[in-house]
Amino acid sequence: MSLKLSSSVPTDREVVLGILNNSEEVLNKLYAGYYPMVLQFILNNNGDEDDAKDVYQEAIIVLYNKIKTGNFELSSKLKTYLYSVSRRIWLKKLAHLSKRTNNIADFEDVLMVEEDVEKHEERDMQFTQMKTALERLGEPCKTIIQDFYIQNLSMQEICEKFGYTNTDNAKTQKYKCLQRLKKLFFQS
Repeated sequence: MSLKLSSSVPTDREVVLGILNNSEEVLNKLYAGYYPMVLQFILNNNGDEDDAKDVYQEAIIVLYNKIKTGNFELSSKLKTYLYSVSRRIWLKKLAHLSKRTNNIADFEDVLMVEEDVEKHEERDMQFTQMKTALERLGEPCKTIIQDFYIQNLSMQEICEKFGYTNTDNAKTQKYKCLQRLKKLFFQS
């Protein structure tokens, strides 16, 4: 089975399917696609290009083995996953180096990055929860929320689109929809 790749960086689904189907093309594009991100991280945190290549290679191997063994469940974007795995590998290497040099102060900046990634992963999870809540919301609420917050339609435009008698009625409906969305979001 051959995969037609849509762009230079394959989608998360294309990567998983590509690895399962032993696609060398997918692996090559995966290597090229996210390596600059890992390189930048390593360079900014006391490493060099060789370190970045080693760390990224290890991260790809972790991903590859997880997918091949069948216990891979992607709970964030693949880019975030690879960044996180690379970061952990690099932090372990730095910790090992600091034990040999007894100078953890050199690596304090790296530890700050860990908090940033955790916040990013948390936000990714919240977006996924919101998407799920929005899908479960049903009509017309889903469309009203999307029209107002994503499409930036005015209350007057929403009033006309849905046939409400005035904008106050549309606002009341939007408020009720938001309350339902909140309830669904916090249930998930």
